[in-house]
Amino acid sequence: MTPTFKLEYKDNLTKARVCTIKTSHGEINTPVFMPVGTLGTVKGLHQKELKEEIKADIILGNTYHLYLRPGIEVIEKAGGIHKFINWENNILTDSGGYQVYSLASNRKIKEDGVEFKSHIDGSKHFFSPEGAVDIQKSIGADIIMAFDECPPYPCDYSYAKNSMNLTHRWLDRCIKRFNSCPSKYNYEQMFFPIVQGSTYKDLRKISADYISSRDCFGNAIGGLSVGEPHDEMYEMTSVVCEILPETKPRYLMGVGTPVNLLENIALGIDMFDCVMPTRNGRNGMLFTSEGIINIKNRKWEFDYSSIDDNGSTWVDKTYSKSYLRHLFSVNEMLGRQIASIHNLGFYCSLMRDARKKIIEGDFLNWKNKMIKKLKNRL
Repeated sequence: MTPTFKLEYKDNLTKARVCTIKTSHGEINTPVFMPVGTLGTVKGLHQKELKEEIKADIILGNTYHLYLRPGIEVIEKAGGIHKFINWENNILTDSGGYQVYSLASNRKIKEDGVEFKSHIDGSKHFFSPEGAVDIQKSIGADIIMAFDECPPYPCDYSYAKNSMNLTHRWLDRCIKRFNSCPSKYNYEQMFFPIVQGSTYKDLRKISADYISSRDCFGNAIGGLSVGEPHDEMYEMTSVVCEILPETKPRYLMGVGTPVNLLENIALGIDMFDCVMPTRNGRNGMLFTSEGIINIKNRKWEFDYSSIDDNGSTWVDKTYSKSYLRHLFSVNEMLGRQIASIHNLGFYCSLMRDARKKIIEGDFLNWKNKMIKKLKNRL
């Protein structure tokens, strides 16, 4: 089927909205949080848990990592990423641009693309805009991203401008390649360009205009949540959302805390991803309906209450805080799994609640109350 996008509701007091994306792999109901499955797996979780407990409409895979391991040939011979990992719902792949950014000491950026060394064995590789599209076509994700350069924070104006212009030139090459090469599998793929410009308002406006003019299925905002203060993130998001068309989905890449998500929904963002719920969960941080818990703290040693009475997954009421603390104290892998399931369940449930409140017309009041709770350190 041809993917479709429908804007269904708009909040009267904020820029928040409810949308539905339909693809060959099902519906994506926004606002939506995408669990990060870097290597073809959301770390420590079964696909059954993602589908039945967390109720994820879509998960994210990483082009750079999948290219290195297991390699594109393995994925192609399996029939694409969905069949390889046995996941029937939607998948988005980033282009590898952010990982290349994070390898600053092991890469060279050129007009043609980026030469980099593998973090695994030091072997040399090269990603061009065309190559990034080809790799993502072979992986077979439903949504594939443009190859971009993510500038560091802070960076001076000149660097940010040159980086943005390079991203735009690379975008045109990506689009040409995407349009000239059919999908390898029996479903259509969608292409999202990425707005850059660091924390410079005029550059963000220029980039948003440029990206919008390319009329792709959806649009993304990159280069935020890389160290800048939250207020600057919100300012840049607001500027960009005023320009990006209402008739297309908006994806804020790599963001963030539950508070970040709610504030950016209010600014008009539809889609999010972040490693925080799983990474922080593996280190004992739990995001709950009443605030943040460090389950390693001694205060939970004799607390036999459930992890989260308002939680949406089976682990929330099955296990006590005391037991979960014990699992972390003895370095038992089950503790990290329980925390990851809980946190992802919380993130995805928060998005479903936001959707409901937008439809009901009570989003702003609910958001402000939730943010007060979410900032609590319990």
